[in-house]
Amino acid sequence: MKRIEEPVLLVVFGASGDLSKRKLIPALYHLAYQNLLPHNFTLIGFARTKYSDEEFRALAREGIEEYGPQGIDEHVWHAFSQGLYYQSGNYDDEKSFQALAARVKQFDTERGTAGNHLYYLATPPEVFASISTLIAQVGLCGMGETTKSENGTHRLVIEKPFGHDLESARKLNEHLLNIYAEDQIYRIDHYLGKETVQNILVFRFGNGIFEPIWNRNYIDHVQITVAESLGIGDRGGYYNQSGALRDMVQNHMMQLFALTAMEPPVSFDAEPVRDQKVNVLRSMRPLESDAAASSVVRAQYGSGVSDGREIPDYTQEKNVPTTSVTDTYVAWRVEVDNWRWKGVPFYLRTGKAMAAKVSEINIVFKKPPMLLFKNVVKDERAPSNVLTLRIQPDEGIRLSFDAKRPGPAVNIGRVAMEFMYSDHFGKQPAADAYERLLLDALVGDSTLFIRRDETELAWERVTQITEAWRLEEAAAKKKSKQIKLPKYAAGTWGPNEADELLARDGRYWRNPQSVSLAR
Repeated sequence: MKRIEEPVLLVVFGASGDLSKRKLIPALYHLAYQNLLPHNFTLIGFARTKYSDEEFRALAREGIEEYGPQGIDEHVWHAFSQGLYYQSGNYDDEKSFQALAARVKQFDTERGTAGNHLYYLATPPEVFASISTLIAQVGLCGMGETTKSENGTHRLVIEKPFGHDLESARKLNEHLLNIYAEDQIYRIDHYLGKETVQNILVFRFGNGIFEPIWNRNYIDHVQITVAESLGIGDRGGYYNQSGALRDMVQNHMMQLFALTAMEPPVSFDAEPVRDQKVNVLRSMRPLESDAAASSVVRAQYGSGVSDGREIPDYTQEKNVPTTSVTDTYVAWRVEVDNWRWKGVPFYLRTGKAMAAKVSEINIVFKKPPMLLFKNVVKDERAPSNVLTLRIQPDEGIRLSFDAKRPGPAVNIGRVAMEFMYSDHFGKQPAADAYERLLLDALVGDSTLFIRRDETELAWERVTQITEAWRLEEAAAKKKSKQIKLPKYAAGTWGPNEADELLARDGRYWRNPQSVSLAR
């Protein structure tokens, strides 16, 4: 990763929250440990909770010790902690922001940060608009200025969820673009900071043996799975307003889908990469209301045991209504209408309380004519060649193929070639996704962040599904009926209806037999 040469001041809104403690501050400390931050790096935490500078530093140290990749190096900590400060205030109070502005300008002079500011919104989405407005109103960022102004460099990082549907995403984008230029806005999805997600591009476009067969002539279908083993826990109030489709599909899964299906960019710079991702989303076949029922399965987890924990039925979770029809599982059959993928379905699925926590992409290649082996192949449905790109855990790549078993008879066995990151690059864990993304935002590299049109296209496709569900629920209500979603037991791979979604095409889900890629 590249070292930041210019001085910079980072303001984290929501600095007393969980994201700051678990991810942001440990990631920044580890960047300092690797000597990637400038020597006068300055962070101001801003939140409603009242802390002194010293109390905030103690909170930061606690987060680094608990969630950081290694212990505290006292020499590094001393230098890093001297740049940590805190300002309490309300997110909609101009006086609080005036006090923040005074302190920012003080540090611009005292610590030499030269007006280079990054504002990170690690807050609930309902305060995104007020924070971004007040930053400009108190003079911390000029209205409509370019990325680099005479007053320094100003950028804004905004966490997900970016909107609740297409209309709210457009409204938020329009609001932000009345204040900031598009190249100042960094819409973050931490999945794009994962090493194995970025490696999809290198694997595809850096290897001459794979890109020529990455198309409809050789690939039968693609499966993308993002499964979580835990239920919603104490997040019932939030999750019941979101559901799996909004919480996972609209962002994380759309990113994996776009990277898998995109055309080669002319370079790995921000605009060429993001242009090709947008083209994939534009090529997705739109879903009419009547088609959603046959292409999308939604379900809720029932009681069961997952990851060694007893999990209650979703409707029995805290802050979840017993009549809830919020989805905790979604499976979606996606069609891409372009030259590369015409006729190749992409099956996307995600769910809570499933059999394992695992994220992977399975590229299932077409089978050769089987007449030659009709007497020796036991399962004609089983594909011979499957390429598995494992995102988490046990990051790696696996290619399966058939080979003859030793002996006088022609007996075929399934074998695999495997690459494990930990085996090849050592046991040292990969950098946390937030390390890479924070560093990129600080230096102004937006390649791994999401552009406005990409955000809105993803929401457009997802909103087509939510609108179909809304019409279904309205029709049931008109008939005084209650919608009942399919159920799947916690600790399983999903409902029967999701299996039937693939069975109609003569296919089946490739469920990991274990958390380990080597299976």
